[in-house]
Amino acid sequence: MLYKEWLNEWLELYVKVSTSERTYKKYRRETEMYIIPSLGEYDVCELTAVELQKFLFDLTELGLSARTINFIVAMVKLSLKKSVSIGITDRQYSDAIVGPRVRAKRAASFSKDEQKKIEQYIFQKQKPMLFGILLCLYSGLRIGELLALTWEDVDLKKGTIAVTKSCHDSWEENRYVKIIDATKTQSSERVIPLPKRIVYYMKALRKLTNDKFVVTGKSNYGAEIRSYQRTFDILLKRLKIDHRGFHALRHTFATRALEIGMDIKTLSEILGHQSPAVTLQHYSHSFMEHKTEMMNKVGNLLP
Repeated sequence: MLYKEWLNEWLELYVKVSTSERTYKKYRRETEMYIIPSLGEYDVCELTAVELQKFLFDLTELGLSARTINFIVAMVKLSLKKSVSIGITDRQYSDAIVGPRVRAKRAASFSKDEQKKIEQYIFQKQKPMLFGILLCLYSGLRIGELLALTWEDVDLKKGTIAVTKSCHDSWEENRYVKIIDATKTQSSERVIPLPKRIVYYMKALRKLTNDKFVVTGKSNYGAEIRSYQRTFDILLKRLKIDHRGFHALRHTFATRALEIGMDIKTLSEILGHQSPAVTLQHYSHSFMEHKTEMMNKVGNLLP
């Protein structure tokens, strides 16, 4: 069987039924763009360790990032391992692929002064749409989770929000449309207790809107991701704050939480990470700053 034939079967029979629509589309896009043009005409049995490593080398020549290359390689591995398990071929050599090393990036966040500027701007403008930015700063929500949040997910009496879904923009019929989907991972489904002051503002916001979504937009489906990201970019420009992506709000929440002494397990659960180890990996630099502060306090004991 040609590898391109098997890839199409694998995507339809196994990936589509076991992943979200967004993930399936990503798998399909990367497969058609990179894997099939290079390896599609090979028989599955002909994909030796050398041929697969040559494929990886060709990907690096295209200038793709290490993270993207490793994602493509992971798809190749999954598809070939499945081909062995159902008897299409006897052996596969994908485990012999040596992928590029991914360097962990330091999580960008806003300083306390920058955060204060952002908050003051939101209170000054008093636009309901901007409240989502404030909510992210005090809950650690991802932008997809924020814009999928409806008032049905909010319990104002208990002061909690239930994260049960996410959203993304999809290019369909020559325009972007908002797609509500499952959360990023199973651990991303969570209930977040909100600070009392945020609950106070949410109660006031609820009286001002009849919209289904917490963050309103021009349509009945609430704000769309690209549009909301542009709104955030404009806000930073007006405040003359160096550009950072919307995800920096989530990192800022985590950084502030660590600064006030929140334990790593609690923070991990609020962020929706799979384990505290993931949180440690992302915010090790914040822990170092906290360690330095604590050590200096110990050093103050020295006469």
